[in-house]
Amino acid sequence: MISFEIPPAVAGTSKMINDFAKIIMRKWARWADDHEHEQVKEWVDTMWNLAKAGMVSSMTGGLSKKKSDKPKVEGEKKPVKYQNVTMAAAVEELSWGDAGLYLAMPFMGLGGAAVAAVGTDEQKEKFLKRFSTADNPCWGAMAITEPNAGSDSAAITTTAALDEKTNEWVLNGEKIFVTQGKSAVEDSEGFVVAWATRDRKAGRAGIKSFVVEHGTPGMKVTKVEEKLGIRASDTASIFFEDCRIPYDNVLGDAEVKEGFKGAMATFDATRPMVAASAIGIGRAALERCQELFAENGGQLRYGINAGKLTSAERDLMMMEAQLKASRLLTWKAAWMADAGIHNNLEASICKAKTGKAITWVANKAVELCGPLGYSKTELLEKWLRDAKINDIFEGTGQINTLVVARRYFGLSGKELK
Repeated sequence: MISFEIPPAVAGTSKMINDFAKIIMRKWARWADDHEHEQVKEWVDTMWNLAKAGMVSSMTGGLSKKKSDKPKVEGEKKPVKYQNVTMAAAVEELSWGDAGLYLAMPFMGLGGAAVAAVGTDEQKEKFLKRFSTADNPCWGAMAITEPNAGSDSAAITTTAALDEKTNEWVLNGEKIFVTQGKSAVEDSEGFVVAWATRDRKAGRAGIKSFVVEHGTPGMKVTKVEEKLGIRASDTASIFFEDCRIPYDNVLGDAEVKEGFKGAMATFDATRPMVAASAIGIGRAALERCQELFAENGGQLRYGINAGKLTSAERDLMMMEAQLKASRLLTWKAAWMADAGIHNNLEASICKAKTGKAITWVANKAVELCGPLGYSKTELLEKWLRDAKINDIFEGTGQINTLVVARRYFGLSGKELK
C-alpha cells in the first residue's frame, strides 16, 4: 500500500523542533529582521551548544548515529535510513520558526552539504568533524554565483590553477551572494566551498569545487548585502586573490574530468531542503491567516459544493492544496535520496513547484489579511519577503523548470536552452 505519511520517528522529531521554534525562534524573528547584519547571540550560542551535544545532528538527521524506522525498499538490499526525510521535516519546522535564523544557525550549511555529497571519506572526516568538536561556532558556505555567472553555473570564470612546485591550488576570482559567507570567512573556524574552473577551454568538465578554510590568505569578504528577506542570514561577496589551498582540498577525485557533474550533484541533496524551507514559511503564513480568519468569525466549510464557498474559503483551501502538494513532492525527492535512487528530476520538480507555490501562498495570506497583513503588527509581510528567495537561490524557478523539461524529453543543454 502507498503511504503518504512520514515515519513516527520523523514525526516525533518534527514535533520537538516545532516546540523549539515556537519558544526560541519566534521570539527573535522580528528583531533579527529589523537588525540585519547583527547576530542574535542567544540564538547562535543555543544552537552551537546543541550542536556540540549532538542534538542538532539528531534533530536534522545530518550526522546522527541514532537509528530510525528502516523499512525495506523493493530491489534494495540495504534498509532505508530516513536521513534526508528527517532533514526535510526539520528544515520545514525551523523555517516555520524563522527562515533567516535557520540559515544563520552555526552548522554545516551548503558548504557542508557539498562536502557530504561529493567529498571523499577523508574529506568528510576532516571538514565536517569541526561542527561537533570546535570550541566556537562554525559555519559552512558555498560560493557559486559570480557577477557574470548566475543561473548558468557552467559560465563561472573563477580559476583554480595547480602550482606543481608546491602542489597547491591557486584560486583567483570573485563570488557574490554567498549565504553565510561572512560568518564562514570572518566569524568562525568554518570554510567556503568555491566552484572554480581548472581549464576554461574544457567547459563544464573543467569545473570542480574546492574547500577554502577560514583564515586562508587571499580570501576576503568585500561586501555584505542588504536584502528583501531572510535578513537574519548574512549574504556576502568574497574575493579570491592568489588564494592558495592544499591539493587535497579539491572535493572528490581531483583526476576525474567530469567535475561539473559531481559539483552539480550537490543540488540533488540541497534543492529538496530549500523546498522544505519554503514549505515552512508558507505553512507559517497559512496557519496565521487561518487563525485570523477564525478570530473574525470565518469558518472553512469542507465538503460542500464549491459554488457555495466564499472567495476567502476558496483561497484558503487552494493555499492548503498548494502547500500539501509541495510537501509531498519534497518528501518524495528526499526519500529517493535516502533509498539511493537518482533524484535529479524530482529534486528540480519539488524546487520549481515549491518556490512558485509558496510565494503565491505567502502573497495570498497578506492579501486576505488586508492592512493587518501588510503591517509589521504581524509577521505576514515578513514571511512574504522571506518566501521569495526560494524561487531564486539554489537554481531559479526558470532554471529548474528547464532541468525538468530536459529530463522529461531526454534533451541535452545544447538541445534545449
